[in-house]
Amino acid sequence: MAELWYESAGALAERLRRRDMSATELLDVFLSRIDEHNPSINAVVSIDVDRARSAAAAADRALARGEAGPLGGVPMTLKDGHDAAALRTTVGSEIFDRVPVKDGTVAARLRAAGAVIVGHSNVPPFLADYKSENPIFGRTNNPWSPDRTPGGSSGGAAAALAAGLSPVEVGSDLAGSLRLPPHFCGVYGLKTTENRVPSTGFFRPLPGVPRSVRLLGAIGPMARDVADLDLVLRVIAGPDGRDVEIPPVPLASRGRRELQGLRLAVAAAVPGADVEQSLRDAVERVAAVAADAGAVISSELPDVDWDDLRLFGDLLGAVTGVFDPGVQLDAEHASLGWYLAALDRRDRFVGAWDRFFEGCDALLLPPATTVAFGHDATSYGDQGHQMVFANLAGLPALTVPAGLDDAGLPVGLQIVGARWSEVRLLEIAAALEEAGVLPGFRPPPGY
Repeated sequence: MAELWYESAGALAERLRRRDMSATELLDVFLSRIDEHNPSINAVVSIDVDRARSAAAAADRALARGEAGPLGGVPMTLKDGHDAAALRTTVGSEIFDRVPVKDGTVAARLRAAGAVIVGHSNVPPFLADYKSENPIFGRTNNPWSPDRTPGGSSGGAAAALAAGLSPVEVGSDLAGSLRLPPHFCGVYGLKTTENRVPSTGFFRPLPGVPRSVRLLGAIGPMARDVADLDLVLRVIAGPDGRDVEIPPVPLASRGRRELQGLRLAVAAAVPGADVEQSLRDAVERVAAVAADAGAVISSELPDVDWDDLRLFGDLLGAVTGVFDPGVQLDAEHASLGWYLAALDRRDRFVGAWDRFFEGCDALLLPPATTVAFGHDATSYGDQGHQMVFANLAGLPALTVPAGLDDAGLPVGLQIVGARWSEVRLLEIAAALEEAGVLPGFRPPPGY
């Protein structure tokens, strides 16, 4: 059973279907792995061993009947923002600390697919920081360098993946939370198109408070390879009948894509961003090798006013603060007229990106401005500048491992595409890996 913890979820599910081992035995492997390594990184919190054992036993019965789902018997963790029945859920804050009585849509769909949810992964309070530490569970360390953060807000998820504590995860992204932690930890994260995955039961509002964050965010899979992203995405995507803003846009079948003729726009940094040279070098290296393989490379960006990114901050502040008694919005940002005018500006921003992607298949750029920074950092290098344009435009964006910097820290690559083009992004990433342009996942030293 050596190294099972670094097999893909798809491979583990196949082992279980072949009955090479039982789901109960596989759960024990991961529980032992968590016992060994979680104390040093603190990625997994609110572990419910008894419920996980019951779920694994149920998975074994389903496997024996030949009725296992695509994740049948595979243990996993889930970001502490998703309601999971009978599992303590906190969103990193005592205000939201509770034990839900029912699953949110993501947890329910994962369980229906046969996944065994072991526990939650750590987050910052209210999912609102690029570090993952909170007053309830403390700090999560980066497996690549324990004096550095794994990022946030899906930092516990990324650290758990990198350390082999979970094969897959489901994170969220309101300002880069599905892209920064995978970049910091050397794993994969897919920010989906806005409204691809239902948010029912995610960051559930307090009783009597309506849901206010109805735009800019997205929920998506995290993993250690492209195939697992595709696997989990197909489990969690699509309308649930409760989050009524999710349209029935089908996911295309994933095929094989050639680099020859692929149209790639490349930007070492978006206007106004100060990006470390190691991240710039990674993007330029990928672009050069892809060009040699026949991809058509350009340096064009859409015709937008990059100062419009201030609109992201204004909208985010309004939707997160409107029902918060501790936030005092100025009169303008609290008015319906301002909000509708802001949405009109956003529509024009979205339209410009739609037109841009008519002429290219994807945009390659760094997912942040630096590699993982230290826990004691007070200034983060304006990380969001490389990411929030995708939230404002509602675009899917994929972070994949692109190697290590001179200090041995992970460097990621961000691949952004047109709305609803998640599968194309996965195909492009797979093509770059197959051509040797991207290295794929590698475990941190000592793990």
